[in-house]
Amino acid sequence: MRSLRLRLFVLLLALAALAALAVGGATYAGVRAEADALFDYQLRQMALSLRDQGRIAEGERAALADPELDYVVQIWSLDGVQLYSSRPRPLAGALPPRAVLGFTTVPVEGQAWRIYGAATPFRVVQVGQPLAVRRQFAAAAAGRSVLPIAVAVPLLGLAVWWLVGATLAPLRRVVAAAGAREPHSLQPLPLAGLPSELLPLVQAFNALLARLAAAFDAQRAFVGDAAHELRTPLTALKLQLGLLRTAADAAQRDDALQRLGAGVERASRLVEQLLALARAEPGQALPLAALDLVAVARQALADAAPLAQARGAQLAIDAPETLPVDGNAEALRSLLRNLLDNAVLHGGPQVRLTLARAADGSACAQVDDDGPGLPEAERERVFDRFHRRETNAAGADGVASAAPGSGLGLAIARAIAQQHGGTLRLLASPPGGLRAELRLPPAVPEAPAAPPPAP
Repeated sequence: MRSLRLRLFVLLLALAALAALAVGGATYAGVRAEADALFDYQLRQMALSLRDQGRIAEGERAALADPELDYVVQIWSLDGVQLYSSRPRPLAGALPPRAVLGFTTVPVEGQAWRIYGAATPFRVVQVGQPLAVRRQFAAAAAGRSVLPIAVAVPLLGLAVWWLVGATLAPLRRVVAAAGAREPHSLQPLPLAGLPSELLPLVQAFNALLARLAAAFDAQRAFVGDAAHELRTPLTALKLQLGLLRTAADAAQRDDALQRLGAGVERASRLVEQLLALARAEPGQALPLAALDLVAVARQALADAAPLAQARGAQLAIDAPETLPVDGNAEALRSLLRNLLDNAVLHGGPQVRLTLARAADGSACAQVDDDGPGLPEAERERVFDRFHRRETNAAGADGVASAAPGSGLGLAIARAIAQQHGGTLRLLASPPGGLRAELRLPPAVPEAPAAPPPAP
């Protein structure tokens, strides 16, 4: 049953039917108890009235012998001689010849009878009635009580069907509003007039649309920025290829080849950075496992060594023997490599990587340089994609040039840190330069293995 309206209709109709049955059962039980009390009272009054009479008049005899009468009256003398019976002997003889005084219930020819016996100093009077009469009376009374409900059930079903449809009208409006959207529309659905039960669902859906819109905007911005950034190195490669073709001698060709190789290396590095940034988006899931951050840091240090050697910088590491964390080894290696490259490119000749366990239990990695540092107001901006600071050194045209690099390293590093549930921030370094501080949550201890079963 997939229809919510049909499901509510069936459940409400079943509830109404159960209520009708409950009312009928309660009415039957109540009427039966009242009928028993009333008929018992009539039995007792009839027996007592006959006990006090000296004889039964002819008119009374005819009334008591009426087949339509549900009672049977028998009178005995004290010595057991039957003085009177209101019914023929086959039926009357089946009743107990001498009933217990008071009320009793006895089976007579497969049918239960209710009997009352009363005695005087001269005679014994017994009045009996079949219990089926009482049951029929109670059933008829209960049926009369349930009949209006049974007649009202179809009308109630129609009313329930209409009410359920009217109640679900806001849901149909939401579905219609969602179905009428353009394929690329991510505008939120209207919330006006929604019931409190449906409002959280639509709000959650609107929040999802907002996240999708933000993701699409970021993707479009990323594609636009990537296209802009790739255009410059590709144009430079074309220019250097043209210079190679027009080189007049071997020296010019060697110089052009060297420039071309450097341009290919920069373009390759930029593409790698773009791919790394795409993988480090916050929405991308990373497989995490227990690892040693010190081992990962030493690998990142080895990766950054060629650049440091080319720039005349010295790399150093200060770390404990092990520093366990939960993370992705390749992603953390890329994060630390970007921090080290950033320090080598923009810092001084001394770059130190320090690993330690913080007081709160988190794993802390700090990359310090002794360069010119970075103003506090600009420390957050350098995490933006493709952001590159202008250096103070002027170029050949006398204009300050942009710092080397693609402007993606710190953006990638922060995205990877966020994927691991950590933080990355820039601070002032004690040597006077810049410090990049990474904090990762402590490793979750593994559950102890269950002991082997006893032999």
